[in-house]
Amino acid sequence: MATPMPEDSKLARVRALLAKAEDPAASPDEAEAYFAKAAELMAKYGIEQAMLADADPSLDRPGDRVIVVEGNYANDRIYLLGYIADALNCHGITKDKSRGRTEVHLFGYESDLDRVELLFTSLLLQMFNGVRQGRPAFGEKLITYRKSWIAGFILTIHKRLQEIEARARQEAPAAASGRSAELVVADRKTVVLARFNAAYPDARSAGGQTKRRGTGYAAGQDAAKRADLGQTRVGQRRRALTG
Repeated sequence: MATPMPEDSKLARVRALLAKAEDPAASPDEAEAYFAKAAELMAKYGIEQAMLADADPSLDRPGDRVIVVEGNYANDRIYLLGYIADALNCHGITKDKSRGRTEVHLFGYESDLDRVELLFTSLLLQMFNGVRQGRPAFGEKLITYRKSWIAGFILTIHKRLQEIEARARQEAPAAASGRSAELVVADRKTVVLARFNAAYPDARSAGGQTKRRGTGYAAGQDAAKRADLGQTRVGQRRRALTG
């Protein structure tokens, strides 16, 4: 039986694959190949951590962290983070907004929070590299095109991540307790949501806001299909990040 690769080595390999996908010189086919391997490794890493922690909870504890989002297209950055978090079993909420800077408070197990941060950093770069290369239709405003492109990218990334995570759960062997990966992950999601609700009892989810009109939507979808992978509450209440 092969010796499992150390977890730090697995994440280092994922980072290396993502770095190759972030290279503007990478062709669409190359980026797709990097994506397939990085996403597979990252999903397997997440499931392995969950199954090990099912036997020894000290190996992967529930936690939380704040990620600062700033820069242009701030809302789109936040949506991307929220959809990644949702696909990777985390839950988040936007907090203080001031001077173009937004704090996003994420809840999840430590291994999943690590995966969210790693993917968010890489996909932000891939998203902005891609949208700058697109061209709007004749007479279409550049901002309309870019907003729709980003929406297509984010929603397609979310769908791809969900599919990859589901496949990893289905293929994972049972835990030492005999419990399936589906059951282990479902229990972890319940713990994460309970911690989130305890911290923000008045929060309520808003509907998705990423689908926009514009000719860039399909182009953004196509870019997300090639990407290497590896909402807040209204009024006076903060908005929860949900997919």
